[in-house]
Amino acid sequence: MEVPAAVSTVDASVLKQANQRLAWKLLLVALFFAGFGFALVPLYDVICRLTGLNGRTNAAAVVQNANTQVDSERWVNVEFLSHTMPGVGLDFAPEQFSMRVHPGEVVHTNYVVKNRGAAVFVGQAVPSVTPAVAAPYFQKIECFCFNQQTFQGGESRTMPVVFVVNPAMSTDLRTVTLSYTFFEAPKAPV
Repeated sequence: MEVPAAVSTVDASVLKQANQRLAWKLLLVALFFAGFGFALVPLYDVICRLTGLNGRTNAAAVVQNANTQVDSERWVNVEFLSHTMPGVGLDFAPEQFSMRVHPGEVVHTNYVVKNRGAAVFVGQAVPSVTPAVAAPYFQKIECFCFNQQTFQGGESRTMPVVFVVNPAMSTDLRTVTLSYTFFEAPKAPV
């Protein structure tokens, strides 16, 4: 790049140094945000576990308290959804798409999975509850989502979910949706 005659060599030197400082600052900002982006994943996970945000439910079975009183005066509509990631090759659906339950009542339902492919499929179902404020009150006692599942080619399986809607949940919440998404488990390195 040619420097115009009107610009002295001193001005060009100062301008070059200013541009280098700006380039370094921009590089540091880019590195900071790249690191911040990677740090957000574990930070988000911790916040979701502590607050119940994002509809995360318990990742392990809850021991049902024998003294839980069923609130027979109140109904909660529980809806069931299912999703699979594209290319997974599973048919995955709840046996019932909704049911009315009393808070405190132990409820049994099932999801049905069929491996459409000929190959063995190993996957994990990830649950989510909406609205997110209901997640801490939706307690799974038994769930296929607690462990990875292995399906042989063409295999169909009925998988149970046993849950309780905690009576302490707000009376304003009348509908809760339990949704599962099936992901293929990462393959172990050979």
